[in-house]
Amino acid sequence: MSSLIAPERLSRSKAVPELYSGDQLSQREFHRRYEAYPEDTRFELVEGTVVMSSPVGNVHSRYHIRLSQVIATFEMVTEGVASASDGTVILSDSSEVQPDISLYLLPEFGGQTSLTRKGQYVQGAPEWVGEVSPSSVSIDLHQKKDAYQRAGVHEYFVLSVAEPKIHWFSFKSRRQIVPDSHGVYRSRAFPGLWIDGPALLAHDGKRLIRTLEAGLASREHAEFVQRLQSARKGK
Repeated sequence: MSSLIAPERLSRSKAVPELYSGDQLSQREFHRRYEAYPEDTRFELVEGTVVMSSPVGNVHSRYHIRLSQVIATFEMVTEGVASASDGTVILSDSSEVQPDISLYLLPEFGGQTSLTRKGQYVQGAPEWVGEVSPSSVSIDLHQKKDAYQRAGVHEYFVLSVAEPKIHWFSFKSRRQIVPDSHGVYRSRAFPGLWIDGPALLAHDGKRLIRTLEAGLASREHAEFVQRLQSARKGK
């Protein structure tokens, strides 16, 4: 399948080959070619295969902003963690992705990611990754899920739009995180990160934040913050 980008839009040298969906490349070669494209062009490399993203629809965007709201709020009150939206993550020698949302421990607090030499990109597996996916048969719940698991992501959150349904995988325990009787999902990698499933699916931002605030006020979040402070390097 050929790229949908018109040649006149490419700000790239003729010496740099174009990217096409389905190309089989190493991460280094993919990155070299990708950097020659305009910033609004989005490709990913998943287990050595180039994938070009489809246009983002309104439903996807609305779910994305609600989920981002929760993750950003958690970050703001939890010293030692950082979040990102649509940022490039170099997972491995065969995968370079741009997850909708990622949440990770900072290296000085014991995190497993780092920044590339020029500080532009995250390198390594974020502890938590979230994707808004078109459906349960999309790449997010198959090849990309496998890539995240192999790279060392601890938890993988997928909101499948077509159903709609939430899938939350704990790769460390090899089980899915399931909601409680009120529909609230609780992260194991980031204690206190509580996501109200029905509220998210209903785009109820106020209820999402109320549920998260309960998680942030919990004993498990307080203990998590203490552990992060104890693990902090260079105190």
